[in-house]
Amino acid sequence: MGKIKTYTRRAFLVGSAAVIGGVAFGFYMVKKPHANPLLKNLKDGEAALTPWVKIDADGVTLIAPHADIGQGVRSMQAMLIAEELDVDPLKVRVSPGDPAPAYYNTALATEAVPFMSTDESFAAETMRDVMGGVIKLMGAQVTGGSSAVPDSFDKLRLAGAVARETLKKAASKQAGVPISALKTDAGTVVLPDGTRVPYEELAAAASQIEPVTDVSLREPGEWRYIGKPQQRLDIVAKSTGTLTYGIDLEFNGMVHATVKLNPRQGGELVSYDAAAAEGMRGVKKIMRVSGGVAVVADNTWRAIQAANAIDCNWGPVSYPAEMEGHWDLLSNSFTEEHVDNVWREEGDVEAALADADVIEAEYRAPYVAHAPLEPISATVLVTDGGVDVWTAAQLPRFVQANVAQIVGVEPSQVRLHNQYAGGSFGHRLEDEHVKRAAEVAMAMRGTPVKLTYSREEDFAHDFPRQISMGRMRGVVKDGRIEAYDLGIASPSVQASQLPRQNQVAPPGADRQIAAGAWNIPYDLPHFRMTGYRTDGLAPVSSWRSVGASTNGFFADCFLDELIHAAGADPLEERIRLCAEPLARGVLEAVGEMSSWGSDLGPNRGRGVAFVESFGVPVAEVVEVTNTEYGIRIDKVYVAADVGRVIDPVNFDNLVKGGVVFGLGHAMNCEITYSDGMAEQQNFYDHEAMRLHQCPEIIVRGLENSPKIRGIGEPPVPPAAPALANAIFAATGKRLREMPFYKHIDFV
Repeated sequence: MGKIKTYTRRAFLVGSAAVIGGVAFGFYMVKKPHANPLLKNLKDGEAALTPWVKIDADGVTLIAPHADIGQGVRSMQAMLIAEELDVDPLKVRVSPGDPAPAYYNTALATEAVPFMSTDESFAAETMRDVMGGVIKLMGAQVTGGSSAVPDSFDKLRLAGAVARETLKKAASKQAGVPISALKTDAGTVVLPDGTRVPYEELAAAASQIEPVTDVSLREPGEWRYIGKPQQRLDIVAKSTGTLTYGIDLEFNGMVHATVKLNPRQGGELVSYDAAAAEGMRGVKKIMRVSGGVAVVADNTWRAIQAANAIDCNWGPVSYPAEMEGHWDLLSNSFTEEHVDNVWREEGDVEAALADADVIEAEYRAPYVAHAPLEPISATVLVTDGGVDVWTAAQLPRFVQANVAQIVGVEPSQVRLHNQYAGGSFGHRLEDEHVKRAAEVAMAMRGTPVKLTYSREEDFAHDFPRQISMGRMRGVVKDGRIEAYDLGIASPSVQASQLPRQNQVAPPGADRQIAAGAWNIPYDLPHFRMTGYRTDGLAPVSSWRSVGASTNGFFADCFLDELIHAAGADPLEERIRLCAEPLARGVLEAVGEMSSWGSDLGPNRGRGVAFVESFGVPVAEVVEVTNTEYGIRIDKVYVAADVGRVIDPVNFDNLVKGGVVFGLGHAMNCEITYSDGMAEQQNFYDHEAMRLHQCPEIIVRGLENSPKIRGIGEPPVPPAAPALANAIFAATGKRLREMPFYKHIDFV
């Protein structure tokens, strides 16, 4: 990691190198970089060279463009820049900045190509490069897919290093001493005699010289932040209840709005009668919006009460009205004409299954809601000078484009102020609430409009996790697995999600239909994994770990069935079959952590699962007790390999949060439809894990991977299969359908 990185001036500069009064530093590793957004609307005493670090008379501002949706990514980005810039991230300004093509996500290409994460062949690397170019040209500023860390790790450290060395060069010229005699510390350049020159005093001089692009990144042994326990930027405010989220914002003259939309997703409003609502206290305006009606009032509660009083006549939708129809569509998709892709085919599965004692199973996973704790909201102000939007957004440039289209302005006239979010889990990849807020604000020009969904409205109009079905066949012979045929039917998430952003889903197979299943790391004599695309279902969206959240349950649990049928030990057989060193490493680690093979005592069981998602191999062991009142989850052990643990404290918390998220949804959660409407309305009937049910969770982060990965999503997929496998070990009962409460009690 201490290797010298050399870049040409053409690859580095993104704007004027001579701006009086301040300087901004950043880094680009492309030949024709996008325009530097920091050059726009500069005030006196401010200046900008590149997008990542701005220095003016008031101090240092670090730009952290990945949205912080609760995962601590704003702190991570600041830490990476600060590591090389020699500033304390807790003592400088950190801003998400304005949305811009310059902040495109370089790591998205990994999940955009049909190659395993471990495939480093010429074809795989070439395709990743091609997709990276497409993403760059699109200016795809995206937070998601656990990509923020791999996108930022090199880019932001290099930005800090370039800034540091350029400031030293400016100080060298100003003081007349060689650069080699200078040091940096705590936001200053230190001269040989100990004099400290603040960065702010060097900004103007630095803007007049060529940036230093031949920089050496510090060796890991020199790191002060990376790999060390850190205090997140938001932790004090979150712990004291003083952090301002988007829903907390207040502006002079602001009004409050809510919506009542067709509870049949995508259906129209045929007619409505608002007579009962119009005279209610505080109501200012009632108007039609896309798919329903909006109410504007003097506070959110009154707006919601008035919306509930409106009598609406709703139109139908095309997807099945009842759940039986959804499952029938999936069940009927296991045919040749529905094949999305045969992702892997090794050996001769059909021959191995012929004239053999075939083990068969069907697995099911339901729709589930995102349901972040902070209610969905957006504040929009439309004026003659453009549009201001205050919300949390994972696709900020799409938000700009969609609002611009509604209001009738150019996207550049939409100023998005990206906020901290109280959770997302993929929900903030959608912006339907922002669109409705823009419709209302356009009708109330000059007035800030804060639109907030009620919890019930959010459940009704969430685009949930995909519903899925798995059908498996397998053969065991001589104590080993001989054949494994895995088919998964699911809607295409990207085909549902992208049109809502006025984007066309890319041609070809949807990798998320197979994610977490086609990439199992086992060397089986005969293995086939086929994805089947099911159309005509309810609209869906990306949910934490997307396809792997359901497919990992299918693939690993049936593998566990085959291992037990073969009479082998679940962990030892997985390790024996494992063909990938990184995957084997986490399996061995979790076995050692959990003392696998030791006696647990009566009425207890231990289950193991492995799932790789977003390039991160994760193994989990769950221990349970079968009490007279139901299953108690006692302990969970987790081993994950991300290549480099950036912050051990945040890593530990993210893994534990992912495990709780995965377990709770597997145990209790589903969205079902009746008369085309989601039946679940609030947390009481979409109940995640309760505090008394939460087990002790022991985490180990491995750093064997040569690539840097993220950890926000990968702990989720193994939780469900590890729990199901543990329940089987304790009770002898196989759970093949989520949520598990339908088949077993929990205490």
